[in-house]
Amino acid sequence: MSTLKKFEDIQAWQKARILVNQLYVISNEDPFHRDFGLKDQTRRCGVSIMANIAEGYGRKSKKEFANYLNIAHGSAAELQSHLYIAFDLSYIDQEVFDKLYHDCEEISKMILGFQNYLRKID
Repeated sequence: MSTLKKFEDIQAWQKARILVNQLYVISNEDPFHRDFGLKDQTRRCGVSIMANIAEGYGRKSKKEFANYLNIAHGSAAELQSHLYIAFDLSYIDQEVFDKLYHDCEEISKMILGFQNYLRKID
C-alpha cells in the first residue's frame, strides 16, 4: 500500500468511477429514467463500488480495507444482476449490457487481485 498515496490511485476505483458515469448517462435515457426504483438501485450499486473502495482505503487496517473491498465486490455482482433486469425490460440493448457487464467483471477481478495483494503484504 505504500505506493498508493490516495484512494484515487487505486485502479479499481478509477474504473468504477468511469462505470458510474456511464450508468448515470444510460439511466437518464428513455425508458430507463422512468423506472425510478431500478434507476436508483442501479446507480447506488455503482456508487457503492466506488465508495467502499475509498472508505476501505481510509480505514486504519488491512483487515478493514479487505472487508470494504468485499462489499465493493458484492455491489459489482448486484449491479450485474440489475443490468439483466434493464436488458430484459429493453431499457438497454445487448451492446450496452455487454459493455457494462464486462466492466463490472473487470472491476471485480481488480478488487479480488487487490485483496490478494493485501494478504501478501502482511
